[in-house]
Amino acid sequence: MSSILKDAVEAPATPAKRRKITLKGVMQAPVTPLKDDFSFDGDGFAKMVEFHVRHGAPAIAWPHHKAESLNLTIAERKLGAEIAVKTVAKRVPVSIFVGTLCEEDSLDLARHAQKIGADMILTISPYCRRPSQEEIYDSIVRIGTHTELPVLTYNSPWRNGEGVEFTSELVRRLIERLPNYIGMKDASFHSEKFLEISRVALKMRPGFAIIMGVEHLLAAYPLGACGSFSSSGAIAPNLCNKFFASLEAHDWQTARECQFKISRLWRLFKEQYPSSLKGAMIMMGRPVGPTRSPLPTATKERVEFLRAQLEEFDVLQTEPHGW
Repeated sequence: MSSILKDAVEAPATPAKRRKITLKGVMQAPVTPLKDDFSFDGDGFAKMVEFHVRHGAPAIAWPHHKAESLNLTIAERKLGAEIAVKTVAKRVPVSIFVGTLCEEDSLDLARHAQKIGADMILTISPYCRRPSQEEIYDSIVRIGTHTELPVLTYNSPWRNGEGVEFTSELVRRLIERLPNYIGMKDASFHSEKFLEISRVALKMRPGFAIIMGVEHLLAAYPLGACGSFSSSGAIAPNLCNKFFASLEAHDWQTARECQFKISRLWRLFKEQYPSSLKGAMIMMGRPVGPTRSPLPTATKERVEFLRAQLEEFDVLQTEPHGW
């Protein structure tokens, strides 16, 4: 074990010293705009972050997988984090995803996030295989004790069939160990396991934020989910805002109608993800450029198909166009 990892795992847990963070609503995790030469478009990214905040995003989270996080260099991820924090300017919370294939890079990104004034980090143990529960625990503790920032974890057991799964028992241990462990992005959509995580976490830490990493928030909301990280919000922020308002009002008929439409959008974007999402953004007058290899860029035929679908969903007619 390198000295930096050894120091991190042996460090005492440090309570978060930052302002209290409230996470709820359909939060936005922007894509990464690229120029035609596939280089990072910093100006375009600032426009996108500003668009999300201006249209009601209750939090900004970057760079998730839809942002091609694993195709970005560490330098690009740091630059994007700086742009996000500067653009948001404390209007809403900003979380920085620090998950990488190398734990020392994750520690580096966590240090950087704290230095630039981010509100929290989202992390996962290094992935491309299925780690044991003990390996996940050790990794999250190393990262969580390495920063004063609040920590969210990413429950992603399905990715490539070899994902990183947080069980209710693992969540219990992490809450006991880390006072700055404040929530989880859950992308499992496994109702029985989600229910157990919610039961354990909310009893131990009542403010624990369980954020759905997929678009199916309606089913999880009554069981303790506080919100979601949305793809649809890049296209339809009005719909997302209406959806969460209906949940808070317990207007279940409206919530179901919104959920059905958002789920259809999610299925549309999930095919050729995230290039379909970028293609749909182009249809809404928000150019975000190509998708970096080996991920495909949406073809002209795909973009025209997306246009027809968005028109059928009544999205082209009811949602904002341009930045």
